[in-house]
Amino acid sequence: MSKVTWSGGVEHWTKKGDIKLFLWEKKANPGVPFQGTIFFIHGSSMASQPTFDLFVPGRPFSSAMDWFAAHGYDTWTMDNEGYGRSDKHRNINFDISNGADDIAAGSAYIMEKAGISSMHFYGISSGALKAALFAQRHPERVAKLALDAFVWTGQGSHTLEQRKKKLPEFLAKNRRPIDRPFVHSIFERDHADCADKVTVEAFADAILTLDDSMPTGTYVDMCSKLPLVDPQKIPVPCIILRGEYDGIAGMDDLIDFFKLLPHTNKQFSVMRGISHASFQQKNYMMVYHLLHSFYAMPEPVYQG
Repeated sequence: MSKVTWSGGVEHWTKKGDIKLFLWEKKANPGVPFQGTIFFIHGSSMASQPTFDLFVPGRPFSSAMDWFAAHGYDTWTMDNEGYGRSDKHRNINFDISNGADDIAAGSAYIMEKAGISSMHFYGISSGALKAALFAQRHPERVAKLALDAFVWTGQGSHTLEQRKKKLPEFLAKNRRPIDRPFVHSIFERDHADCADKVTVEAFADAILTLDDSMPTGTYVDMCSKLPLVDPQKIPVPCIILRGEYDGIAGMDDLIDFFKLLPHTNKQFSVMRGISHASFQQKNYMMVYHLLHSFYAMPEPVYQG
């Protein structure tokens, strides 16, 4: 495995009580019209920088943070407690609710640092659940919310059906080991051709540089405690992103969730040729375009 380092950004630290949380910032490129601030939230099995600031030789803008910075956004991400560079010492399994608390602490830091009152959020997989729960608790901080590979009740999720078979194992300990074959499995379980091998290996290198185990809390929550959020209590503009081949996000489940979202500025997009981990897929540029279009859309002149 090659050791991965990250450059071009600024590291920050904040606290949630006495817990240290790591944040990573890349500012909007100068000379580009400023579009706003995005806070990216990672999933269950990888920290923030591998997910959102990945470098792959020959693959332009593998770093979502770089692409959005080039298009006028200040970009931030954070390692949830239990992941990456953030504190891991507590004897807990770092569940969805705890992750939403992390977002509250991280967003408060960003807002104070940047002098803003709200920002855009993007969460993927369990990160989407954390972002949705945070939006339910703190809607005033959310300009627009993007939920990728999201699950609501878990109905129709083939991946969760398989994962539930290991629920007793996840309940028995706070962390689970990960290795390179595990990272490969993220891309092989649904539709292996959606991601290229070079990107998958670079992603594995980046993940394993920071962690050799992951918390079990999000797995326990997604296998046994859904639903964790109430769409009717998320009164913010929202886009639901669902990969065509994603085995974790049941289509009917997402549509039912979408129907109940109260804000009329809402979108549902099925991403063709994409499975899970959309930023690491061959069609990743399509995902960037969808997000940018949603975040940059002007407010309607007429609202009825």
